[in-house]
Amino acid sequence: MTALCASFGVSKPILAMLHLKGEDPRDVLNRAMQETDILVSNGVDALVVENYFGSRADVETVLATLAAESLPVPYGINVLDDGPASFALADTYGAAFVQMDSVAGHLPADQDPGFARSLADLRAKSSALLLGGVRFKYQPVLSENPLDVDLHLASQRCDAVVVTGDKTGEQTSPLKIAQFRYVLGPRFPLVVGAGVTAENCHEQLLHTDAAIVGSSLKDTGEASGEISATAVAEFMDAVRQVRALVAAPTVTGQECS
Repeated sequence: MTALCASFGVSKPILAMLHLKGEDPRDVLNRAMQETDILVSNGVDALVVENYFGSRADVETVLATLAAESLPVPYGINVLDDGPASFALADTYGAAFVQMDSVAGHLPADQDPGFARSLADLRAKSSALLLGGVRFKYQPVLSENPLDVDLHLASQRCDAVVVTGDKTGEQTSPLKIAQFRYVLGPRFPLVVGAGVTAENCHEQLLHTDAAIVGSSLKDTGEASGEISATAVAEFMDAVRQVRALVAAPTVTGQECS
């Protein structure tokens, strides 16, 4: 059993985004807690607190509130473009994992060794798992490495690699998922990080081990929409059908029981 499986205790866990939308800090917190109730009551397996619309201060306020609750699911954090802040907040507020949009390939060759050392130091001091992006949406590719080299580096720097398409809400190419899976091999955890819907989740989850989901849980299907209990329920119903079809041991050889 991998650390990813052990953390979520279920095959193909769904990590639902809290995008921290709101008119002011109080509204952000109230919305986040209302969204948490909807997401958890409809069966998601974890939450990701991200400053997509909000601020770093909003992230900390929401994390502090979640830490004071007896949530039945773990939660993680992504302070965009600030890995050290993500790890610091994760350690302070008991987050189970950190998401970083890029852990390899996004820096020129002369800057990568320093980044790798800093990241290794952050991980050594933290109990949080790291979900790390490669060729992630909106991230530059500056390493001049072929994909397999950057994926090999990533597999040494994180507990699971995250793959996405080019934009928020855009379906991740099945070909790209297949490329990542081939290079990483059948046992290294691979997370699809964008564009998973109730309609495509079977294809998207077939060769991945988890999904980070945001837009498709909204009433408009866009990140700017409102979390919809109906959309979450329909999405999780579709995921449960996938789990039944690929019951452990899974397609990728992982077992979560």
